[in-house]
Amino acid sequence: MRTNSIRVLVVDDSALMRKLIPQMLSTDESIEVVGTAMDGSFCLKKIEELQPSVVTLDLEMPGMNGIDALKEIMRRHPVPVIVFSSHSTEGASVTLKALGLGAFDFVTKPRDAAAHRAETARELIAKVKAAAESKLKPRMMSGASAKPEKLPISSAVPNKLIAIGVSTGGPQALEFLLSRLPGDFPGTIAVVQHMPEGFTDMFARRLDEVCPLRVKEAQSGDVLQPGRVLICPGSRHMKVKRLPLGDVAVLCDEPRVNGHRPSADVLLRSAALEFKTQVIGLLMTGMGDDGAEGLGAVKKEGGVTIAQSEESCVVYGMPKAAIDRGYAMRVVGLDAMASELQAICSSGRVGGGGSNPGSNSGSNSGSNSGSNRATTARAVRAGN
Repeated sequence: MRTNSIRVLVVDDSALMRKLIPQMLSTDESIEVVGTAMDGSFCLKKIEELQPSVVTLDLEMPGMNGIDALKEIMRRHPVPVIVFSSHSTEGASVTLKALGLGAFDFVTKPRDAAAHRAETARELIAKVKAAAESKLKPRMMSGASAKPEKLPISSAVPNKLIAIGVSTGGPQALEFLLSRLPGDFPGTIAVVQHMPEGFTDMFARRLDEVCPLRVKEAQSGDVLQPGRVLICPGSRHMKVKRLPLGDVAVLCDEPRVNGHRPSADVLLRSAALEFKTQVIGLLMTGMGDDGAEGLGAVKKEGGVTIAQSEESCVVYGMPKAAIDRGYAMRVVGLDAMASELQAICSSGRVGGGGSNPGSNSGSNSGSNSGSNRATTARAVRAGN
């Protein structure tokens, strides 16, 4: 037994996966697979016996399934759990449920194990290491007990664009934040959440159910409206564009940036270029440094830049990278983030690009009718 290694318990009903996952993890000398289990019941016994640092958990198992096992793990033996998910719609649904129950993160099972094994191994190893270093957070409740009423769609021009980059820990953190913003929030919100194709649409639907804001997976040509949240689709990049007839989101298939598509840097750089002082750039919990340079671009153009505080992050990587480079003008805890965004949007404050983030500036210039903005949206869709 290696000392100071990351001890991993692998739980999967498939004998092949119980062999394959340890093989993938064995390529990193800092990780040691201390045991395997074929279902949820054995998993709970092995956790008590082996005291692993991290558990990898299949969600589709006979007997005690992954969701029931996860509930018991969080109740009896809280330990970071990385769930394995299929690419199916049902797989996305149960994975999002697992994240809501406290799972640290997820990895999708490769459709072609031979072709994508190395890529899956790199992702799994990175997430196991991040999970081992993370502070296990209690489940954050959105506070929404019933489906909130949605206000009528506004044809007004949003006074701010809030561009958010987030990764590991993001589903819970975003739900917590967005459920605390009112339906008449005067800004528009664009989100890059690191999540694969097929998961973001269901994630957006889930957020729309529990938040007063209108949330949807973005399409090219979606108009930037007050009270609207656009979630970038998995495997695509999202930019924003100011056009004579209205401001819209634009999707593209450019190469990965920082290893990601979608990338927070792509969104933030686009927002800085197009909206300048009217941007609030926000980096939330997540692995790596995606979004740090984009936040720097927002600051340079005079926008407000915010990083989530270390204490409230599941993983402090993305916010820390921006803070370390001097790009974050404010560091805000998750519990205070909604009120911070409302205060900035209500006061009309902009960043000024330096040490005076509270300086005042005029609101977004121009006023466009709803019909013109809809025309613009149709034109952008037609061009993609």
